Amino acid sequence: MSQSIIQLADNLPSENITISALKALDFVVPGEWQNTVGFANMVREITGKKDPDKIQKISERALWIYNDESLGYQKAIWLYQIVDNADSAMGMAAMANKVSQSISFLGFLNKLTPKADTIQSVDLCIKLVAELIAFCILNRIPIYSIPDFVKALPNYHNEAVMRMAALVCFDGLIPLGPDFLQVSGRTINGLNPAMLEQNPVFQKVSGLIPGNNAQNKLGFISQTFNSAQGWMGNLVSSRGLKPASILGKLQGFVDVADDKLDYVAAFLDMTTNYYEHTGIQTVSRYLINEAAQQVKK
Repeated sequence: MSQSIIQLADNLPSENITISALKALDFVVPGEWQNTVGFANMVREITGKKDPDKIQKISERALWIYNDESLGYQKAIWLYQIVDNADSAMGMAAMANKVSQSISFLGFLNKLTPKADTIQSVDLCIKLVAELIAFCILNRIPIYSIPDFVKALPNYHNEAVMRMAALVCFDGLIPLGPDFLQVSGRTINGLNPAMLEQNPVFQKVSGLIPGNNAQNKLGFISQTFNSAQGWMGNLVSSRGLKPASILGKLQGFVDVADDKLDYVAAFLDMTTNYYEHTGIQTVSRYLINEAAQQVKK
């Protein structure tokens, strides 16, 4: 890895479009996510330690653990980064710095290319699989277990549940509509393996998805999505989530009509990296907890 976990955490932004977009979803998972940046700050928040020497020892131990590639923390970071990097291939870095002002879409419509429903559905399902794989890596589950992942989803908290809420809202409801689960289910269950192999996100992460060919990997993706549908559907129904309600929260910094939701989705793809941002926070949390236990012993 080019950067250590401490550098990654220290370099997390305190404000940009990603942060504003995630803050707009606080109503979905109230009070769960705070944008804590800086590794030392994370150590203080997670462990409650205030002694600089103890914070330093935990940080040093966390770095040592992270550098042990056999433990998989670096692989988890790579997964969170890669799904965002593929999504942001058309990214406009300059737009990410305009968080302090409302952004009108009128000047950007000709630069945005909304994804077809098929591509959007596949991306959603692959992001879900990436979350499953990272979860299993971080929890030392040797075989990527769909039942263990689905069982854990109701117990997700902090940045992890915010990441899943963003997945449902930004990659599901906004681009695909209120029936996104049905749309994505039909798409992934009826997808030709050859079409899957053309997806750029799949091309990046296919080596980590169980299966010795595209057909088997597609089966695993489909099974993961079908198994997690219940949790996602419950989140939508229990919070009364609708595309319009999410857009209403986003309109605090994005000025766009509600008949342009596919362009909102393209805009979010271009300007946010919520998977990477919250993924770094998640990996940091696991590392800090493990390091704190080791230092205590």
